[in-house]
Formats: sequence, C-alpha cells, structure tokens
Amino acid sequence: MTRPLRVAMIGYGFMGAAHSVGWRQAPHVFDLERPVEMAVVVGRNADAVASAAAKWGWAESATDWREVIARADIDIVDIVTPGDSHAEIAIAALQAGKHVLCEKPLANTVTEAEAMAEAAERAAARGVRSMVGFTYRRVPAVTLLRDMIAEGAVGTVQQVRAAYRQDWLVDPGMPLAWRLQKEHAGSGALGDIGAHIIDMTQFVTGLGVDSVTGTLETIVKQRPLQAAGSGLSGSAGDGFGEVTVDDAAIFTGRLSNGALASFEATRFATGRKNALTIEVSGDRGALAFDLEDLNSLRFYDRTAPEGRQGFTRILVTEAVHPYVAAWWPAGHMLGYEHGFTHQVVDLVSAIHAGTDPHPSFAEGLAVQRVLDAVERSSSAAAAWTSVASPVPVP
Repeated sequence: MTRPLRVAMIGYGFMGAAHSVGWRQAPHVFDLERPVEMAVVVGRNADAVASAAAKWGWAESATDWREVIARADIDIVDIVTPGDSHAEIAIAALQAGKHVLCEKPLANTVTEAEAMAEAAERAAARGVRSMVGFTYRRVPAVTLLRDMIAEGAVGTVQQVRAAYRQDWLVDPGMPLAWRLQKEHAGSGALGDIGAHIIDMTQFVTGLGVDSVTGTLETIVKQRPLQAAGSGLSGSAGDGFGEVTVDDAAIFTGRLSNGALASFEATRFATGRKNALTIEVSGDRGALAFDLEDLNSLRFYDRTAPEGRQGFTRILVTEAVHPYVAAWWPAGHMLGYEHGFTHQVVDLVSAIHAGTDPHPSFAEGLAVQRVLDAVERSSSAAAAWTSVASPVPVP
C-alpha cells in the first residue's frame, strides 16, 4: 500500500494543464495515504504531447492510449479528452483494472454514460474506483455550502438559482473549435458549463432534478474553420463551418422535494468571463456563492433578530473549513487551480480506503440524464419533460 500510484493522463489541452497542476501539487501539500507519480501523458501529436510532458512534469509522453492502458505499471487513468472519446477510453481502462478519473460531462449521450456507469459498477466489485471531474465541488466554499445546507442552515430548500455565464464566443470571428461541434462535444454551453451547475445544485442540496422545461439557442450559426487552437482560444483558417451545438441554454427544473430551480448556461454573456453563481433559498435562510469571489459565501439567517438580518460574508479560509488546513494562514486566498488538487486528494484517499469516490459515474449519469431532458424539452417547444431515472446525490 506504500507503492506509488502511477498516473497516465489521456489528453493535454486546457484541462490537461489544470489536472497536471493537481497531480503535481497534491503530494507536496497534503499528506496523501499513497504517493503518486505522473508517469505518462498521451496525445495524438508526438511533438506537442512531448512538449506538454516536459512543461507540466510528466515523466514521459506517448501517442497510443491503448498501449498505455495495457501497461502493468499504470494504476490510474485520467481522461481529459473531448467527450466523444470518454466512453471508449474509460470502459477500456476499467476493464484493464485501472482506476479512472474522467472529466465532465461524463459522456456525449445517455447511452454512453449508462455503459460507463455499468462498467464502473462492475469494476468496483473488483476494487477498481472511478470518479467524474466535477471539480467545483472541491472549492472549499462550495463544500461548506453543502455542509451548511445539510446542517439545516437554510431550512427546507424552496428555490435555487444557478447560472454559468461566459463570453468567449461573442465574437463571430471566433473559429470553429471542437467545443462547437456536436460530434465531438455532445452539446454546447448546456453540456460544457450547464453540467457544472446541474451537478452543483444536486450536490449542495442533496436533491435530484426530476423534470425540466427549457430552450436552447445557437446565436452564431456559422464560424470560420479553425487553423490552430488551444483551450478557449484559436486562430481562423479558410472557409466556414456550421455550429452544431447550442450557444445558450435557459431552463427551469423541479427538484425532488418539489422546489423550483432556474438554470442559465451561456457563452454569450458579454463581459462575463467565468461567472458561476448559485443561490439556495429556504424557509430559514439563504446561501449564495460566486466563483469570481471563490473564497467566500454569503449567508442570510432568517432566525436572527429582525433588526440584524442581512447577508453576511463568510471568508472560507480558516483551518476548520474544508481542505483549507493544508494550505495557508487564514485570509490567504486559494484560486481556481486548487480544486484540482483537492480532486486528487479525494480520489487517492478513496483508492487507499477501498471506497467509491464522489462524484461517481452514477452521479455523472444523473447529470447526463438532466442534460438529455433539457435537449428533449427544447425540441418539444419547451414542454415539461421528465428526467429518466433521476438519482439524488448522496
């Protein structure tokens, strides 16, 4: 149990950089039960993936993920590829006895996600663990928000308002990246960032989304073909191609306790760079989180004396707060990248303990079913649409 867990990361784009930070930092900041080693990063372009390996600290690079998964010296497979390859890689890795971390959304379709969840369940019986990368769960303020709701801070949840707004596609000259092609991404803003607010709502409230009514919109329908690109940026080449995913998704959900939740996922919110917000209102109070102020929560306590009620800022940097004790003194802020470190900590801890980590592939499937219901609702003139087999988050 003291042998290092050797990690292979499949993919090396924007999320590859973020995951690399997590794997590199976790064993140096936290006292992990098992050491980890960044063994190999895999990509299709030999020169580019070799450069990524050198830059981010991977011991070697490779171009064939099947050969890497078959290696006896690999224990964990971290999947950060576009969604169209998640199912094939994850199922193969689980069958090979490798623990799997897979970026969100779990897959491009419910059928793929179901196959992945079934493979994960079979693998778990053999002691093989799997987890979905809904990293915002690991922001200390979000984990604290969940804990406070579970302790009754807001009472009965009556309404949730969640939004994830970006503006990186407002320019119609932004080229046709893979995130704008349904065959690669599955969906647009809905799956890319809407998945986060669906998962966050289910995570912090402990309630599933049972039904939805919503609308999807593609605002810019054609874009220049991409000549080169990385992450959320790129350069245009010659010609144009069709955008086959949504630019914006606006929908309402009915939670399993009957409460209403409103959701907005858009990449056309001019001036909003990475604005994820959630506010949970109950009969005893309310809690609000804003990713652009990720070290704090806002708490309204309706049980306080009438003349002293109002939203109070909780600075989530104390050692008693989730994950924070391993980092800096109180008031010394954490950032976006720290959630990826916490993700590694939770996965390694679960592997060591022999328990299934969260969010599980089953929880990823639950989000996929909500995404599917939103798409079906939009195709049916925003009719209320049931979520198939909704699963509340534990």
